[in-house]
This record gives sequence, structure tokens and C-alpha cells, in this order.
Amino acid sequence: MRMGNGSRIAYRFTTRQMPELTELHRIFYADGKKNTPYNLRLDPMMLAVWFMDDGSRCRESDVYINTQQFSSPDQEKCRQMLAQFNIDSSLNKDKEYQRVRIKKHSILTLYRLISPNIISSMKYKLSHNPVETQRAIVGVLAQGKS
Repeated sequence: MRMGNGSRIAYRFTTRQMPELTELHRIFYADGKKNTPYNLRLDPMMLAVWFMDDGSRCRESDVYINTQQFSSPDQEKCRQMLAQFNIDSSLNKDKEYQRVRIKKHSILTLYRLISPNIISSMKYKLSHNPVETQRAIVGVLAQGKS
């Protein structure tokens, strides 16, 4: 802890180095720029983690994965990986950058695939109403089964 500007207190922390994480950083940040490795293959767990980190839901049925800092070719790779799960997507302009938008008819497919791996504190991302968490995803999944 140290004093910051004025009366602010600044906290710093460090993490333990792990060779596995260093290797992942090297792969995903080649030449210091974020990239999608050519041999990356998503599975439902990886997609769930990606959604918990970069996914968002706006309005009633707009679901995005915030890929604004990816290059255009890397965004297309992301869309192709989603398509392997029958998740249809497009690129959507967000201010000056593009991001991946899950098409409405694929939202339920995405939710069914990732919901078993979404931790309870992140379930709000599956609901339009942030107060609705567990009940919302159960409802979405129940609708798809009928």
C-alpha cells in the first residue's frame, strides 16, 4: 500500500510466475499483440470461460463477445470457431471497432452449450435482468426443451 495522488491510496500486488501461464501469454500475445493462435480449438468449457470474461448481453436478445481488440482476421477465426458449434454470428460495429454478435436464433444454442460451465456469480450474463440469475437460465433451458 502506498499513498497515491492526493488522499487516494494505491494498492499493488504481484502474482506468482507460472511457466504454463507464461507459455500461454507467449502464444496469445506474439510480438506483443493479442492474436488468435492458428491451432486454437474451442471446447464448451473454453467457450464458457471466454463468455464469462468477454461476453455481454444488451437489451432483450443482443448477445456479444467483446473482440474489439482483435484484428479482423482473428475476429473471423473466432466466428469460424463458433460456427463449429452451430452458433451463427456476425460482426457488429461498437463505436469505431467491431465485435462478435451472436445472432438471435443461435443464442439458445450458445446458452445450452456453456451453461453447465458458468459459475454462479456469472450467471447474470445469461439473463436480461441482472437480478435474475439462476432462475433465468433454468427458464431459458426449459423453453428450449419443449
